[in-house]
Amino acid sequence: MHRLSKRAISIRECESLAEHQDRKAFIHLCFDDEDSSEDEIDDCILAELALLKASRYCLQGPFSQWDSNWERMMENGIYMSNDEFLSNFHMDRSCVMQLNSLVKNDEIFWKVSGKVGRRASMLHVMVLLKFLGSYGNAAAMQKIGHMMGILKGLVNDYVMQAFDAILKHREQVIKWPSIEEQRNISGRTRKVHGL
Repeated sequence: MHRLSKRAISIRECESLAEHQDRKAFIHLCFDDEDSSEDEIDDCILAELALLKASRYCLQGPFSQWDSNWERMMENGIYMSNDEFLSNFHMDRSCVMQLNSLVKNDEIFWKVSGKVGRRASMLHVMVLLKFLGSYGNAAAMQKIGHMMGILKGLVNDYVMQAFDAILKHREQVIKWPSIEEQRNISGRTRKVHGL
């Protein structure tokens, strides 16, 4: 049996309510009971039923609804548990937020408009982390785009923009050991592994 649309369900409910009101009015008529106060309710139900039957696109949302899966992933532990988040992005939520706070004021994200513009940096960072943590079929742009609620063509752009924003901070976050530290590291490695 096929699934009924919201419109068909509303029409059925309204028809059954109108039928119930008709029965009720008939019973009142048979017992000479006054039901004039319910005539307005009957008229209202019949008007609503006529409106439902006349409207073709009843109870539909806007044509294109914004998918905010990524916001629910980030904010809601119910939508995605901490373990699931960690397995998908290979960082916990607090680390992702710290990374985002590092790049959120970058000029790359000033150009992003629309609903995602408010938190563009977070979406970019999450797409980048998902891309870096995926391999095989999971690394497909279409799969990442579907998971994050963006078009597959935008995935590559988001990855490159997030890379650019993070690499601007490489002096702060990427440290190369000094010559003395390199000698200490190589000495420890020789002792442990005999190299």
